[in-house]
Order: sequence, then C-alpha cells, then structure tokens
Amino acid sequence: MDATQQDATARARELQRSWYGEPLGALFRRLIDDLGLNQARLAAVLGLSAPMLSQLMSGQRAKIGNPAVVQRVQALQELSSQAADGRVSAAEAAERMEEIKKSAGGSVLNSTQSTATSSGAPTVRRVVREIQSLLRSVAAAGDIIDAADSLAPTHPELAEFLRVYGAGRTADAVAHYEAHQS
Repeated sequence: MDATQQDATARARELQRSWYGEPLGALFRRLIDDLGLNQARLAAVLGLSAPMLSQLMSGQRAKIGNPAVVQRVQALQELSSQAADGRVSAAEAAERMEEIKKSAGGSVLNSTQSTATSSGAPTVRRVVREIQSLLRSVAAAGDIIDAADSLAPTHPELAEFLRVYGAGRTADAVAHYEAHQS
C-alpha cells in the first residue's frame, strides 16, 4: 500500500470513529468474536455483500450508506454485549440474528428491546441518538450543515432540525426534541 492509500485508509478509519464510535474493523471483529460468526455470515446478517464488509473493515470505504444496515449493526452490538456477558445463550443469539437479518431497519421510534425502558417506551435520549445516527450515516456533519444552510431561507425549521440532530450535541438535540413534543 502506498502512502496515498495509507492516508486514505487512515482518514476513513477516523471518519468511522467519529460516525460509529470506533473503526468498523474493530467493531465488526468484536461482533464476529462475541457472536461466533465468520465474515460471510456477518455480511449476510447485516445485508451487505462480503466484499463491501471487507472494504468497510479494512478502511477502503468509510461509510455504511444504508440506514437499515446501520440499525442492524446497532442491534448486533446490543446482542453482542448480551452474549458476551451471558444474558443470551448461543441458541437465543442465533435466533435473534435471524430476526435482525430479516429486519428492514424499521422506524427509529419503534419500542424495541434495545431502545426501550422497563415500561416499554423508548427513552428520549435513545430516540435522539437513533436520529443522530441515521443522519450521520448518510452524510458528514459538514455536509449536513451545508444542506441546512441551503434550506434555511425557505425551510428554517427543517434547517434547524438538520443542524441540531445532524451536527449538534446530543444534549441540545434532547432539548430540541422535548421542546417540540406536544
């Protein structure tokens, strides 16, 4: 790999860290280890081709372009932590992975096990984080701000939404969400 390719890979991994919390290679290897998968099986559960998974893991590609795949990654992360600490058996994990594989992503407002409180309702912070994750999976913060600037003259509320959820802090997004519920 030449210096230009190394720089591109380093940039991609840094973008992954900002979007997903860590480089996807590390995240996917942890899922593989915790859930007893191989790369082909992980790709199938996520709804990615094996070459695409490989490109994401190696840093040749930075972003998961499909929000439904991002949601499946999040569901697998939750399942992985449950499997790693023994809350879910291998058989239960395999069954849940089939459910995750079949999921189309769904609404961020669905009350799923990974987003629900003990009462079954999603927490405001969790809903906000899901919205942020979806927006950030399709565009970088700078691009979201550019889009917001373009929309501001004619659609100021939508521009504000993009700025707050797409590029702002979670605490500000929670306050915005709570202010607009009613």
